[in-house]
Amino acid sequence: MTRVPPPLTGARREGSAGLIAAIAIAAVLFVAVAAIFAFALLRPAGDPVAIDTTTSPTAASPSPSASAPESPAPAPVPTPTPTPTPGPPTSPAAQVCDGAPTLLTVWAHPDDDIIFANPTISDAIAAGQCVRTVFLTAGDAGKGMEYVQARELGILRAYNAMREQEGLWHADDITLDTGLHIRRLSPDGDPRISVAYVRLPDGNITDGGFAATGFATLSKLIDGSIGSLAPVDGGPAITRDQLVASLRELGDAVRPSATLTHIPRGSAFAPGDHPDHSVVGTVVREALSSDAAVAPGIRYFVGYPSENLPRNLDGAVLDRKVDTYRIYTQQDKVIRCADRANCLKTRKFGEWLQRSYPKTEAELQLG
Repeated sequence: MTRVPPPLTGARREGSAGLIAAIAIAAVLFVAVAAIFAFALLRPAGDPVAIDTTTSPTAASPSPSASAPESPAPAPVPTPTPTPTPGPPTSPAAQVCDGAPTLLTVWAHPDDDIIFANPTISDAIAAGQCVRTVFLTAGDAGKGMEYVQARELGILRAYNAMREQEGLWHADDITLDTGLHIRRLSPDGDPRISVAYVRLPDGNITDGGFAATGFATLSKLIDGSIGSLAPVDGGPAITRDQLVASLRELGDAVRPSATLTHIPRGSAFAPGDHPDHSVVGTVVREALSSDAAVAPGIRYFVGYPSENLPRNLDGAVLDRKVDTYRIYTQQDKVIRCADRANCLKTRKFGEWLQRSYPKTEAELQLG
């Protein structure tokens, strides 16, 4: 026979209920303590813990001491973080030269540098200097971008010859703070050298421009007969003031120890030169000659009229110059020459190659 326990009395039922409640509360507390202990063990040792050190506006004021009140300790004064003095803006065209002197060269057309300013440029490269070359016009001769790109490739190969190293070049499309767009190339692994193309229209030997580019010229821009001039590659047009400011920005970006460019207008050596040459020399002089750190190093190279001056290059120096030029011409179908002899026989060019005449500001004989 199964025994049935007698029913609990009221007192026994209340006592049992209290015991059960106490056991439940103890179980909850045990679980909570265990969870906290587990969190402490599992949290990474370096886990940051945020501590609010600001004074809460609702915090209770401390009770004063029953004896003489003490003066409160002064709150620590935070040391202000010094605000750096802003320096001049860094141009997107800025280039570091690692302590070596920098030669800035600015020309009208791709090839003006290797015809009129060598051996100065090749000597600088051989000496480990940084060379930053800029061509303001595309030298397009109204023939379109295919001819422009061929000439640009020829220049890169000529610079490979001058640095005595073959290799690939990488291109950067840069917009200066002035808004001028340039395409700048540097040899992979050789940051000493850069060549920049602005690609404004070639003005033609007549200074009248070409139909393909709307007869627009640098001369017209500088003289004010047109308000802006657009590059042949479709880039944004620029004003005269932008062009001058852009050259100043480039000068500030590379801080040259020497600058090479064309003879400017007004010089006794300007008549008979290509109009683009004279305009570029004029713009460079306007932009950079007022900079006391740059002006003493500017040299203006005689262009076409140099054929009327005595030959002053020969021997190994001339051989290297002609070979650099020959390498360039393999990409320029207009003036291609196969070897040294043929290059020197090329009308006009052969005479220019055998001369190089830099002029200081004092030697320009400005009228």
